[in-house]
Amino acid sequence: MPILIPILQGLRLFDSLPADKLAEVSVTMNERRVERREVVIKRGETDAGLGFLIEGRLQTVNFTLDGREVGIDFVEDGDFFGELSVIDGQPAPEYIIAVAPSRIAFLERERARELMFSTPRGAAAVAERLAARMRRSAGHRALLALPSSFQRVCAQLALLTQKDRSGQTVIAMAPTHQEIAIMVNTSRETVTRTLQFLQGLKVLARDGNSLLVHQPETLQEAADGKVAPTK
Repeated sequence: MPILIPILQGLRLFDSLPADKLAEVSVTMNERRVERREVVIKRGETDAGLGFLIEGRLQTVNFTLDGREVGIDFVEDGDFFGELSVIDGQPAPEYIIAVAPSRIAFLERERARELMFSTPRGAAAVAERLAARMRRSAGHRALLALPSSFQRVCAQLALLTQKDRSGQTVIAMAPTHQEIAIMVNTSRETVTRTLQFLQGLKVLARDGNSLLVHQPETLQEAADGKVAPTK
């Protein structure tokens, strides 16, 4: 069943297309639902095409030489993924896994390339996406160089913060303890202890699936090593 045009209009790359072009694209795409921990794209895959996340959350992950899982980035609602292989035709460099029940759709490679580069708006969206990935990757490399697991967890939480509509600093759809652990190369137990410490200081508070950050300055100080649990 073709994807409805209002859904396409809420996705990056499609939000500036006229209705007639959207109608053409909609009949070539089918929605697919995936469950948590289901693999959406496998590393080494060559023909997945360009993916779009309609609803849910995905995470890009890879594995070290000794088999440890390393979380790299998240894909949020409305964003696209798999663009590297669409651009250069090379195998996918990482796995993309659902970390929540999600709705996704794919556009085959040649149509996706045309969509990406046929208009300045499409090319700009791809460039912005790649630039954002590079910035997050640089931040992640710096984070992994921090000397303690406690600092790495705090730094990762600080990177995930954003302002909501009311101006409150939040971590929306906060990752699970295990998802944070694989992003900062530590154990789930360390993440749990760190969060308990921060909640005890009233730095963070749980709010459903999100975390409210009441003291963002203290969170950054913890990432910088200026605040730490007593041993």
